[in-house]
Amino acid sequence: MTIAERKRPVVAALYREGLPPRLDEIKELADVRLTKADGLAEALAGADVLYQWHSFSPALRENWAAAASLKWVHVSAAGVSQLLFDDLVNSDVVYTNSRGVLSRAIAEFTLGFVLDIAKDSQGSLRLQQGRRWQHRVTRKIQGQRALVVGTGSIGREIASLFRAVGLRVSGAGRSSRPGDEYFDEIHSSTDLALIVHDFDYLVLAAPLTDDTKALVGADVLSAMKPTAHLINVGRGELVHTDELVQALVSGSIAGAALDVVHPEPLPAEHPLWSMKNVILTPHMSGDTEDYLDDLGQLFVENLWRFSRGEPLQNVVDKKLGFVPAS
Repeated sequence: MTIAERKRPVVAALYREGLPPRLDEIKELADVRLTKADGLAEALAGADVLYQWHSFSPALRENWAAAASLKWVHVSAAGVSQLLFDDLVNSDVVYTNSRGVLSRAIAEFTLGFVLDIAKDSQGSLRLQQGRRWQHRVTRKIQGQRALVVGTGSIGREIASLFRAVGLRVSGAGRSSRPGDEYFDEIHSSTDLALIVHDFDYLVLAAPLTDDTKALVGADVLSAMKPTAHLINVGRGELVHTDELVQALVSGSIAGAALDVVHPEPLPAEHPLWSMKNVILTPHMSGDTEDYLDDLGQLFVENLWRFSRGEPLQNVVDKKLGFVPAS
């Protein structure tokens, strides 16, 4: 069958506020049904593809009965564990995510956290706001050690930037294995409490799965150096929040830089807000000025592949909850 003879796919595009980018390009390749969550059941009837631009909507689960013709779901996010459900996991529907699109931006943000911590930028800001000229010394990062939990696309980008500024970088993943061009060595993430004492920065960039939920709790935090810092750019639920607060208050660790927290958004009365040894940002590490268009471009490229029967990029192992490393 030639390309011209193939049936144009029908794409249900789920959005919340702003429409997906690159709509004209999508419409060149497919018949598009734009819908919000309350109209998804109607849009899914006879649709081949769900483009979940509203990344974290549970609407597919709620309208699964209408998805009888669905062949492929694409989500404009990297972390998808909270979107998977048994009927979807056990179906033949191919599931893709946006792994890799935001990895460099997240890595740059993470390096910014390290520099902020080492050079005490927060302390300088407080002194400036108080109109105080107070000389201090800061920490050199060259030669310090970082352990990056999560050795996928984001973790590798973080490791690459860290190594470029002289940090020594190890990784932690599902299993221990020899090091590679990014990591000096790769440990099993189940062994964190046994190995974290060697590191100045514990960086979390792993997907949220049953195995990684509350991965960092009192056992890991108490095993860290008292001069070490926790950095989380993965998911808030990777960390047991109450036990992190206790570690920060007691001085078990020196501080934390958190782009993600649990719960999210953080309640106004939460103690993390007022801690001087904590940097908080509102889940924005991957959000650069052009990130929405970059996410849209990935879907267009995958839709081009789908319309021609070619293999898709970023296929999620639905039982694992993420795209396995090649």
